[in-house]
Amino acid sequence: MKKYFFMAAMLLTASLSFTACDKDDPETPGGETQAALVCVEQIIDGCIDIANEVGNAKIGDPYDLFKSGRTTEALYAVESWYSWHSIDDYSNNILSIRNAYYGTRNGRVATNSLATLLAANNADLDNQVREAIQAAYDAIQAIPAPFRNNIGAPEVQTAMKVCNELEDVLGNLKGYLQRTAAVNADAVLQPILTTYVNDVVLPTYKALVDANTALYRAAQTFAANPSDANFAAACEAWFDAREPWETSEAFLFGPVDALGLDPNMDSWPLDQEAIVNILNSGKFDNLTWSDGDSDDEIEAVQSVRGFHTMEFLIFKNGKARTLTDGTSTDAADLDYTAANARSWGNYMVQVGYLLQQDANELYNSWTKSYEGGKAYKDLFLSHEIGGDEE
Repeated sequence: MKKYFFMAAMLLTASLSFTACDKDDPETPGGETQAALVCVEQIIDGCIDIANEVGNAKIGDPYDLFKSGRTTEALYAVESWYSWHSIDDYSNNILSIRNAYYGTRNGRVATNSLATLLAANNADLDNQVREAIQAAYDAIQAIPAPFRNNIGAPEVQTAMKVCNELEDVLGNLKGYLQRTAAVNADAVLQPILTTYVNDVVLPTYKALVDANTALYRAAQTFAANPSDANFAAACEAWFDAREPWETSEAFLFGPVDALGLDPNMDSWPLDQEAIVNILNSGKFDNLTWSDGDSDDEIEAVQSVRGFHTMEFLIFKNGKARTLTDGTSTDAADLDYTAANARSWGNYMVQVGYLLQQDANELYNSWTKSYEGGKAYKDLFLSHEIGGDEE
């Protein structure tokens, strides 16, 4: 959901060499440096960040606007409102926390996981974490759908509250690990890091590659043969691609952050007026950015590509678009017509291609080479990352 990617951060990342996690890391009472602990802290911080974002931004921002009487702004602040997929998006964000804590993607608890470690050493805290994760998921699912039509519902306040409670519990988890020598030694944490990378991060990103490839092909199919059925097929492909992305948001660190891939794929809100202008002009030469571009230039590009631009192109009011939706009277909106059909299909293909490209760059950065060096998974598992990458 990140809207901004600042060039200053990127330039800083590019100018600094990697440093091992253990150079300035917290120490145990006996003075032994625990390199793996900082990498585990990175995992927990990612979980804390997305719990905060779901409760206070994704749900909280529209709610605050609605309660202040700014109803139209509240509606447009709801992420994924074209598809009415918001509640599932937010629920999948909570599942990304569960996956990081359990060390799996299917709800099972891995032998080498933070959950198993906590269960053996602090069962009460482990139960608190598990219950807080489940409570947040259930509370979000309880919001009447679609969220954009129920922003003021009492269930929304409950969801915000339990997401904040989840954030607090995860903070307690981090503090416990930091101060408890029995659970923060490298020998204890390294197998957990390995499971986390191999069984959570890499399969999630591989699923993202596969699903974005399918979405790109669905866009190509529609462009070559526009039909209501192919609009609907593109929507199904979008749902499939959205799931691995949203379940990756507990680990928005490393390449996805430093390379600007998060806002490339998931900027919200969009510049819908600029999207309409692109559709009307048929010009797609401003969908990419380079290192020399300004923050404003990068933001402008990221606001007209990615998942939500594709969502605008294929969904309308929670349903797949059709070839005969009609003509919108809103200047910032547009419907598919015979006049813009070629441009519309081309735009879908362009956005699908870029999503596939970004997903591949992300996966390859973790598995092959990150910025011309080692694969990021190797850097992470050998603790050759900074403790704070912001």
